[in-house]
Amino acid sequence: MSKTIFTNGTIYTLDTSQPLVEAVVVENGRILDIGSHQEINLQWGRNGSKIIDLQGKMVTPGLIDSHLHLSGIAFNFLDLNLTGVRTKSEMLEKIREKAKTVAPGHWLVGMGWDENLFTEGTIPTIEELDHVAPHCPIYLKRICTHAFLVNSKALELCQYHPSNDVPTGGKVVLDPKTKKPTGLLLESASQLITKYILERTYQELKDGLQQAMQFAVQKGLTSVHTNDPAYLGGLDSTFNMYDELINHEGQGLRCNLLIDYPFLPQLREKRMFAGFGNEKLQIGAIKIFADGAFGRRTALLSEPYHDEPNQFGDAMYSQETLYQVVKEIRDHAMPLAVHTIGDQALGNVLDLLDQFPKVKYRDRIIHTSLVRQDLVERLADSSRIADIQPRLVVSDYPWVKERVGDNREPYLYAWKTLIASGVLCAGGSDAPVEPVDPLLGIHAAVTRRTPRDSHSGWNEKQKLSMLEAVQLFTLGGALATNEENVKGTISRGKLADMTVYSNNLFTMENPDELLETDIEMTVIDGEIKYQK
Repeated sequence: MSKTIFTNGTIYTLDTSQPLVEAVVVENGRILDIGSHQEINLQWGRNGSKIIDLQGKMVTPGLIDSHLHLSGIAFNFLDLNLTGVRTKSEMLEKIREKAKTVAPGHWLVGMGWDENLFTEGTIPTIEELDHVAPHCPIYLKRICTHAFLVNSKALELCQYHPSNDVPTGGKVVLDPKTKKPTGLLLESASQLITKYILERTYQELKDGLQQAMQFAVQKGLTSVHTNDPAYLGGLDSTFNMYDELINHEGQGLRCNLLIDYPFLPQLREKRMFAGFGNEKLQIGAIKIFADGAFGRRTALLSEPYHDEPNQFGDAMYSQETLYQVVKEIRDHAMPLAVHTIGDQALGNVLDLLDQFPKVKYRDRIIHTSLVRQDLVERLADSSRIADIQPRLVVSDYPWVKERVGDNREPYLYAWKTLIASGVLCAGGSDAPVEPVDPLLGIHAAVTRRTPRDSHSGWNEKQKLSMLEAVQLFTLGGALATNEENVKGTISRGKLADMTVYSNNLFTMENPDELLETDIEMTVIDGEIKYQK
């Protein structure tokens, strides 16, 4: 295969031995050489090398999203997408329009609503949902996926009765006056509904997944770590779908598959393990939940919620059961990827991890939203990585301050503290909970405010520099899967993954210029997979 030279660029390698170059030589999907335009042209610029003129544009290592759900993005292409809806009336109108397209006997399924964004109205009532979609059952996941809305038709189809048992950890919210369902379900109560929703076909799911992967590449992503088996029909279906799209149909996007704990027995049967696969598609860590979320006060805290003094949040497992879960995962020599929002949940997880031998791959602490100084020190271990989502700070403020109070706020989304303390950190979006666009994640990391706001940032001492933010989504993502030797920097011998931008992130006078920055090119394996 002939060589390709990407030249005349402003290329930030993030490799401290040669941080800024003008040209990169690629051969067989690997970086063969880097250097100045003149050096590279003299050394390699003949014998039929293909030349790509970057026209002075900024280049970084390929962007990596360390935590998202490509299946959720796929469903946004397949189902009703309520992300970003800003009023109750707008939400109801979108449901009404979608309902017109739903055939008899089929469900109206959607995702992405967030009442905290509403400038008018609150969560729709079951009566309002019945009014806009009287003929079809509705199931709408909140953006956090911890709360759900249904209409009367849905409850009727799942044969709901107040005497029904609700799955442990779940709740059917009742009107305090009438004692009838409001249409709001919390946590595992969704299981009352989901078993009645007709599953999409393999091909439908694959088509949606393909669109999601292409969308991610358009946003400059070259690798993602995605958690999907619960939504794509199980372990076999999920792996086969990705294998077909990536290894056989050339989609390009590199994917590391986090596997939900219930699928661990199947993983063992198939003799799959962390790292199973190739450099394009790999099995990753085992995903479990230690607690819930701040919004419904289900994140587990060591001290009570400031705005509800009798509430500490909810542990997903007792400590004894969690021990057995961790033991089972470690018996298969697998790393963990643990959802921890509250500081007590984090402490509980670290207490157990300390009791087991380390494995080859790093354990991932997903979200790490509220910490304490003693926990930060325990996280600063080369076998652990904090898998953080910078956009959560702009979604959760200002209401999250009411949850934790002023005393704990310095340790809320405390990324600067984590990094300064030597904690390895990776950056993700948690898409579709937040937008998949990594430039929005970088903006949130350096400003700690929404694009609309003009203030100096929430808990601004925790702002990251532009370099620290970019490293979250490059080297940090590589560290999360122990692939720092093959990706994360533009270095000789590493995979030829690069992202090209319309503006130079490192010379911006105002970080809001990120909002006007486009992805010019996404290069994976030395091939241009997207070009503006």
